[in-house]
Amino acid sequence: MNPPPQTTSITTRSGVRKLSDNLASSSKIPFRPRKIRKVTSNATSEDAIKIKSPQPPLTVSPQIPKSLSEKPEIDLALNHLRHIDPLLATLISAHPPPKLSPCNSPFLSLSKSILYQQLATKAANSIYTRFISLCGNESDVVPSTILSLTPQKLREIGVSARKASYLHDLSDKFSTGVLSDASILTMDDETLFQMLTAVKGIGPWSVHMFMIFSLHRPDVLPVGDLGVRKGVQLLYGLKELPKPAQMEQICEKWKPYRSVGSWYMWRLLESKTKGNGKAQSVEAEQIGGF
Repeated sequence: MNPPPQTTSITTRSGVRKLSDNLASSSKIPFRPRKIRKVTSNATSEDAIKIKSPQPPLTVSPQIPKSLSEKPEIDLALNHLRHIDPLLATLISAHPPPKLSPCNSPFLSLSKSILYQQLATKAANSIYTRFISLCGNESDVVPSTILSLTPQKLREIGVSARKASYLHDLSDKFSTGVLSDASILTMDDETLFQMLTAVKGIGPWSVHMFMIFSLHRPDVLPVGDLGVRKGVQLLYGLKELPKPAQMEQICEKWKPYRSVGSWYMWRLLESKTKGNGKAQSVEAEQIGGF
């Protein structure tokens, strides 16, 4: 039999109150002793309390996407395509490698692509020559110059009112900083596509041509280009012209050098057909490319 709990008497002004030892012990809440950091008398304030000074933010230079402007990159592309696609390997052996033309400036190339839209090569060349004369020379084709040209002034050299509005919209986006030559050179392909198709008059085909022939981006597949689609049809012996979704599937193996594969589709079409095939290739080359 357990002994009864002992009691403790606490005398207060109001009398004597008895508390159970067990109850008193159960009400105790343990506390961790606080640690007191000792600071020596000869320590300086900097030694006792170390305050980290804010570090300046790291500046990371934008990574420039790969370009076919360098011969080693073209060699890598050709070796990859030969290895991955025997049919394309035969075509590569039958034609010289792509030759790159320098891009003066992205803004100039985009302006030129707008002027050449839906025009025969001879007519487009004539309008472009007059356009350059109106601006002064190619180095004077800058946003401020184009914004100073009224639609009527552009109409006098053969530029339609619609294309004049396209040129002004492009120039406005450059002058306000939405786009710039520097930012275009560093944008990844997906971002660049979204930014450029937001410009009036610049659609997916124009962006793809600009990316291949002006920026020399290595992995662009212009699924809407008739010449490339016909080339794929010829290369693989397809009964029908492949649709854009089929182009993506068929040319998947060309990654990351679909631009070079597309270039050889134009060459294949040139060798197999006359007239339309050559005209399609020349139209693409007017963007300032291979």
